[in-house]
Amino acid sequence: MRSLSSNFMKRVSRARQHVQRVFSASQSPAELPQAGRFQPYTHTLPNRYPWLFKFAAANLTNTDACRLLSFGCSRGDEVFALRDYFPAADIKGIDIAPDNIAICRTRALDGDIAGVRFAVASNTGAEPSAYYDGIFCLAVLCHGDLSTYGAQRCDPLIRFEEFSRIVGDFGRCLKPGGLLLLLTTNFRFCDTEAARSFVVVLEAEPEWLARDVLFGRDNRLLPDQKYRAVAFRKRTEIRPSHAPLDM
Repeated sequence: MRSLSSNFMKRVSRARQHVQRVFSASQSPAELPQAGRFQPYTHTLPNRYPWLFKFAAANLTNTDACRLLSFGCSRGDEVFALRDYFPAADIKGIDIAPDNIAICRTRALDGDIAGVRFAVASNTGAEPSAYYDGIFCLAVLCHGDLSTYGAQRCDPLIRFEEFSRIVGDFGRCLKPGGLLLLLTTNFRFCDTEAARSFVVVLEAEPEWLARDVLFGRDNRLLPDQKYRAVAFRKRTEIRPSHAPLDM
């Protein structure tokens, strides 16, 4: 028993040392995270957020012929869950990992699931403008180690600037009136310029939220903060740039 405990503590120690190296100022460019990657872990579950999927199904204006995007679709569980909630939708999943996309395509083929497609991508730059009725980005724009190891800063693992750029392009891809579903991120959507073009339409109950920590525009920890806004509707008329953000 003592030997097992000792081996476990050694593994924990090595993991802590790895994270400390990641946050050190002397880190070389070769050790930096892959461009466009936030969440390093691919764990997911079937129908993981039923309360959020039900809300989307009840609040999308054109459920019979809507176009949905699953950003960071991992191995496809989110896409296949959305198929159950939106039987007639055109659903696309994109993920930064080619192996994940290969698994998604195999699952769709083996299950004879129509109306779903997949592509390797780290962002939505290749997607058309004003095309999607709904974009789902759930537990993707975060890094699990930031909560586990009590980080005071999120860079260089992830940066607010990259988060803001990614969600800003979500806004470009959404139709006016479309829904953006953002859950479990390490930043607040309300801190981005893109938020001016959206209104909050759903706040999660506290028990629905993960324990991930939040960081500000300066990449510094926001202690004891929870951000409950998780669903946003794109305005049909864009606010002037000087207008205050929705909180």
